[in-house]
Amino acid sequence: QHSAALAQLASKISALARFGAASGEDPFAKVKGLIVDMIAKLERQLADETTEKAYCDEQMSKTEAKKSELEEDVAKLTTKIDQASAKSAQLKEEVAELQSQLGALAKQQAELDMIRQEEHKDFVTAKADLELGLSGVRKALQVLRDYYAADSAAALVQQPALPEKHSKAAGAGSSIIGILEVCESDFATNLAKEEQEEADAQEEYEKITQENKITKTNMEQDVTYKTKESKSLDKAIAELSSDRETTNTELSAVLEYYAKIKDRCIAKPEAYETRKSRRDAEIQGLKEALRVLEDETAFVQRKRRGGLRGAAALQAM
Repeated sequence: QHSAALAQLASKISALARFGAASGEDPFAKVKGLIVDMIAKLERQLADETTEKAYCDEQMSKTEAKKSELEEDVAKLTTKIDQASAKSAQLKEEVAELQSQLGALAKQQAELDMIRQEEHKDFVTAKADLELGLSGVRKALQVLRDYYAADSAAALVQQPALPEKHSKAAGAGSSIIGILEVCESDFATNLAKEEQEEADAQEEYEKITQENKITKTNMEQDVTYKTKESKSLDKAIAELSSDRETTNTELSAVLEYYAKIKDRCIAKPEAYETRKSRRDAEIQGLKEALRVLEDETAFVQRKRRGGLRGAAALQAM
């Protein structure tokens, strides 16, 4: 663009030098005006280019800084969302596992309750049977003891000697009492054993039941806490996602502006060879203008000197 302007300037200078001199006008004044105008034009262009360069540098710097800032914000938000999502998913898995364990614990406790009820029911039945048997044996023993005690008391009174047959009956009675006493002991032992087993079973049942209650309470508290925490994380994820969406929208606007400013400022960078060629052409144009100006100036001066010599000759004639 500058090369064409300089060539045009050179052409105008040449025309002014020729035709201005022929018409008696001072060509140098107009040439000077043309040069001054060209200088002013080039200075305006230079100022405009300088202003544009400063504007581009400022806008590119600010836009790139904003772009980097927003990209960093998006990356940070994405990291937070990913971390919160992973933590929330882990908590939900743990809650599901705890709920499964609570279900298994409830089932175990139900089975334990049923077994304890059946054991207690069997104990009540066995105890009733043993107590009934023990009571019967003791009553029988009491009757027999009373009976033979009465016989012994009567024998102490002076009575005729009992027949041999009666003595044998007394010996048989003692044997029966002995057998019944063994039965009484067995019944009493078995009853005590049943009661002890029932007490031990009840104690073990209560111990396990208490442990299950504590475990159940702890698990339920964990479920409540983890559920609350996962919900809090989900809420935070929603808020972070909204923030990221807003930031992405802003980033899209910045990227759009960045593309426009790059297209304006650096989209089509001029190659060094092109710039050098243009500058060479401008320099050559200025040299050409200078040469023409010098040539035409010399021509005008020679013509004037020739005119003066002719006038002097005429006067001498």
